[in-house]
Amino acid sequence: MLPSDDSPQRLYLELLKGCLTRLLFPDCCVNTQLAPTGQFDPEARRNGQDWPYEAETMIGMKRLDNVEHCVRDVLRRNVPGDLVEAGVWRGGASILMRGVLKAYGDTSRSVWVVDSFEGLPRANPDLCPEDAEDRLADFNNYLGVPLERVQANFERYNLLDEQVRFLKGWFRDTLPSAPIGRIAVLRLDGDMYESTMDSFTNLYDKVQVGGYIIVDDYGALANCRSAVHDFRNRRGILDPIQSIDWTGAFWQRTE
Repeated sequence: MLPSDDSPQRLYLELLKGCLTRLLFPDCCVNTQLAPTGQFDPEARRNGQDWPYEAETMIGMKRLDNVEHCVRDVLRRNVPGDLVEAGVWRGGASILMRGVLKAYGDTSRSVWVVDSFEGLPRANPDLCPEDAEDRLADFNNYLGVPLERVQANFERYNLLDEQVRFLKGWFRDTLPSAPIGRIAVLRLDGDMYESTMDSFTNLYDKVQVGGYIIVDDYGALANCRSAVHDFRNRRGILDPIQSIDWTGAFWQRTE
């Protein structure tokens, strides 16, 4: 049985989330389109609606709470498998995954940190017409975070160890032969149709019954959402999609 809500484990995880978002010691916001004043807005940060200057994550508290919930639940029910995040930016959600394992003394699972560590690929409309209007690669000077910096962020929280495994490269190149076995929680934050579909195609079958699939950009990005529905329709997946916040969504695999 996992400890109660006021346990040292939960207090640690709440503190960790407050640090990863910088809600406990605010930084500024660098994307003036999302925050025109350029000033820190605690509600925008809490809701994952700005691009932080220093924080290790931009996904906000509700999506971090969802990561914690899913990992704690698979630990409670002994769902086998590792924890995987495909698309990690500065590593915040993956750091939280490792923090949950640390808090509850689980030494049997790995956290897979999967990213190009260069940003997003340029859209290939011939391959994926749904990505024709995608321009996120224009922001790769901000969205592309080097592997060494992500590793340093894990180290900052004393969470860089042998249970954290990094897989560097474009999903289309690394995932088909990735040495990832069973998965208990799969979190996808690849933004694009191509990246999302590559992740589903190569990793979904490794998610164990009772495990979770989390999609960060389901609500905000139409091309990501199209990939989710195309894959689910192709595979006949009927597990209900549940909303997390204004963009995040997840479901639990039942068969």
